[in-house]
Amino acid sequence: MFHPNIYADGSICLDILQNQWSPIYDVAAILTSIQSLLCDPNPNSPANSEAARMFSENKRDYNRRVREIVEQSWTAD
Repeated sequence: MFHPNIYADGSICLDILQNQWSPIYDVAAILTSIQSLLCDPNPNSPANSEAARMFSENKRDYNRRVREIVEQSWTAD
């Protein structure tokens, strides 16, 4: 997945899953945080520096790249 906060292995760079983990977070809170991060990337805490740079500097190219990768994943067998 080409996203500023997703590592190449698919791990998510999200504070509540790493540094700020607490048992007070329930599954709904974690899923909401992941959904929010996917819709609104944080380029200031990148897991993928290329995606973060592109997202910050040229959103049109970033969106095009994401679209291409998604389309490739649909046709890959």
